[in-house]
Amino acid sequence: MKKKIAIIGSGFSGISASAYSAKASNEVHVFEKHSQPGGRARQLTTESGYVFDMGPSWYWMPDIIDNFFQDFGYKATDFFELVSLNPQFEMIFSDEKIQVPESYEDLKNLFESLESGAGKRLDTFMQSARFKYEVGMKEFVNKPCHSWLEFVSPKVARSALKLDLLSNFKAYVAKYFSNPKLKAFMEFPVIFLGASPKNIPALYSLMNYGGYTLGTWYPMGGFYHLVLAMKKVAEQQGATFHFNQTVEKINAENGSVHSLIINGKYHEFDAVIASSDYHHTETLLPENLRNYDEKYWAGRTFAPSCLIYYLGFKEQIPNLKHHTLFFENDLDEHIESIYGDKKWPEKPLFYACCPSKTDPGVAPENCENIFLLMPLATGIKDDESTREKYLIEMISRIEKHTGSTHLLSKIEYRKSYCVSDFINDYNAYRGNAYGLANTLSQTAVLKPKIKSRKIKNLFYAGQLTVPGPGVPPSIISGKIAAKEVINLNHVHYEKTV
Repeated sequence: MKKKIAIIGSGFSGISASAYSAKASNEVHVFEKHSQPGGRARQLTTESGYVFDMGPSWYWMPDIIDNFFQDFGYKATDFFELVSLNPQFEMIFSDEKIQVPESYEDLKNLFESLESGAGKRLDTFMQSARFKYEVGMKEFVNKPCHSWLEFVSPKVARSALKLDLLSNFKAYVAKYFSNPKLKAFMEFPVIFLGASPKNIPALYSLMNYGGYTLGTWYPMGGFYHLVLAMKKVAEQQGATFHFNQTVEKINAENGSVHSLIINGKYHEFDAVIASSDYHHTETLLPENLRNYDEKYWAGRTFAPSCLIYYLGFKEQIPNLKHHTLFFENDLDEHIESIYGDKKWPEKPLFYACCPSKTDPGVAPENCENIFLLMPLATGIKDDESTREKYLIEMISRIEKHTGSTHLLSKIEYRKSYCVSDFINDYNAYRGNAYGLANTLSQTAVLKPKIKSRKIKNLFYAGQLTVPGPGVPPSIISGKIAAKEVINLNHVHYEKTV
């Protein structure tokens, strides 16, 4: 029976949930507090012609993203052009630079040049990673994770040892490679999962396969074109998007949501999917109807926050790739500043994205668009003077790498974004940027539940619930939540004020 469904938030999980819910002939309304869709993947445009993706910039696991479009009879490339980057990215170490090639054979040769026998060991590593990818990303992640019984099957039993769930990623990489640069290279992808490699299950070597083997891509026009394409698909199914609409309260009684207060107005619904920050969403409910209390959230391991700078330069910068990782300093030391010391790093690592190298349309002619990102601890103070101090350091390291000079004086647009901005714009718990870390104790059934325990028609989606942080997992999360709502028995809720 047709349901009237509200979806809170239009990030990747919210748009995904809206598309699948509407495809099942439901009346679907998406409420977004900002003036545009995308959540953390919003777009920032300037009057002078710079176009910035505000969040995600790594287009990995293209097959998983394409699965969304295939479910509606499309391909991603029906909506935007995908370009395979070569090199995929460049890593800057204190004594040399390493470009990561598009070709896997070239990648093997690179490994062999840095460590004898590493090319062959990379094959073995990637064969195992591919198995984990095919089981993990195509089976495990599609579970709602109500119970461990969902994972009880002959295939899972046969796969258990091969999945390396109980090994930590750092030790797992060290079994294959001893060269410090190769270790950093292999550990880098799991930083997106929000924890130190020593606390991430070795299962997530699937990230290495999903990135390095399947390639690093770029949607022309920017990552925001993926947002627009997904929104178009959702609208074609019948979903309606409402912008500048803040959900202020979730009204529930007798174990069911019956309405929302949005911009001060009352709206009735048969079911709600909250793709907004999980912790924040629960503050819209009375304490006795929440899944988790404040003590629970305080005990979780969150993925980092970050300092971001969106920079427009009035000249082009030579010798800078589309993606560049500045790893001149020690990775473990930076990670310790995030999870151990919980302070600003003394010797930071950072990432620079320069999409104008691939896509001239994101910057004025003969100018450069650069996005800088430095991972940080959540909850720390982020005043402008501290932000500026780190900008100066990052720019000086870019100058050293590229041979450029006086880059600060060539910035014609700048905007910083940090912990307090994540809190203000996304209600992000302690200003986290990537959600809940994928540690072993926060995997699958151990993550915050996708379904309310106390309200039968309230569901959650996004990076704080299953399957976890990242663009492909968020898209999958929306699909899982939509399935749960579609399977919900329809009940009519009388209007209650």
